[in-house]
Amino acid sequence: MIGRLTQRDPGEHHRVATPLELFIDLASVIAIAAAAGGLHHQIAEGHVLTGLTIFALGFFGVWWAWMNYTWFASAYDDGSVAFRLASFVFLTGSLVMSAGVTEFFDDRTLRLVVAGYVIMRLAMVYLWLAASRGDHSHSTTCRRYAFGIAIMQVYWILILIVFWSWTPLMIGLYGVGILGELTVPIWAERASMTPWHRHHMMERYGLLNIIVLGEALLATSVAFYAAMEHSGPTAELLWTGLSGCLIAYSLWWLYFSREDHLEHGGARRFFTWGYGHIFVFASGAALGAGFGVVIDHLTHHAHISATGAHLAVAIPAALYVAALWLVRDQFYFSGGQHLILPVSAVLCLVTPWLPGSLLWLAGILVVTAALRTHQARIAVGRRRQGASASATA
Repeated sequence: MIGRLTQRDPGEHHRVATPLELFIDLASVIAIAAAAGGLHHQIAEGHVLTGLTIFALGFFGVWWAWMNYTWFASAYDDGSVAFRLASFVFLTGSLVMSAGVTEFFDDRTLRLVVAGYVIMRLAMVYLWLAASRGDHSHSTTCRRYAFGIAIMQVYWILILIVFWSWTPLMIGLYGVGILGELTVPIWAERASMTPWHRHHMMERYGLLNIIVLGEALLATSVAFYAAMEHSGPTAELLWTGLSGCLIAYSLWWLYFSREDHLEHGGARRFFTWGYGHIFVFASGAALGAGFGVVIDHLTHHAHISATGAHLAVAIPAALYVAALWLVRDQFYFSGGQHLILPVSAVLCLVTPWLPGSLLWLAGILVVTAALRTHQARIAVGRRRQGASASATA
């Protein structure tokens, strides 16, 4: 029996993440940590391309399921028993998928990944059908979501049963599936935009960003511990830990700026912000993996050069900064301010070939955070002056 879920008010005051949403995030932490850990070990062993491929495929599933649930909950989390029970089914699937990510890295098999993903997505089919019964003004949108998600689960099950093997063909079929998944919300929302809550979504994305940056903090903690316990290059490990702190703090500062991320705009703006965050989240998780590789290199446990190890940190940092331009700054700034983050991203990519690579990277990001904060204050001031002038006129 399909229940009924009622619509939340998209203009509700003081809307914040619920304890259930935070519980769902806890399961996401496990899956993200599994993906980052697998990437760390693959790069440290010199299997860079394989590690990046598996990480990208696995991380997409974790992020995409989380994202769909989060936008849905913003619109239809009515606190009912039906919603809570379906959310627990979703959470169970997330835990299964977390185990599957580890299996994917170890054995190149997708059994648990697909099983966990399908469990999560079938829970979403139920939730969208329940929303279609309770929200008649958006029933077509809700049914489109349910139908599209269900069809994609049939696709994933079929390719797992019929076509699965670790080959370029399989990776290509996986890519087709990703495109299909990305298309479902675009098609569904054409009927009518679901009534999600703007500030709630900004908070939810910010909370997940804290989770992924936590991977970098964990790695820096390991660096400090290794510096105290290892008889090798203690000073280098200490500087690695310090650099990791500065890099993580700067990226946090760049993300959590005073101005809003999701200003009012059209569907293109919303989809760019919602979809584009995969690069923010994936690069944040990969940054922690990169620091793990640097630590392994310094303690002589990695089969990769110093430059390669530092690239494992610089590339995610650059991607994170560039992704922030994609989802926010390209819409917020104009003129020279528009180039702050792109220029910073390019400079980050140069640092692996410099002596004291991580310190240079940390310095660039600290300066970037300070410069962007200053320019944002100027932009806010100009907007307020313009608003005051318009009101006076």
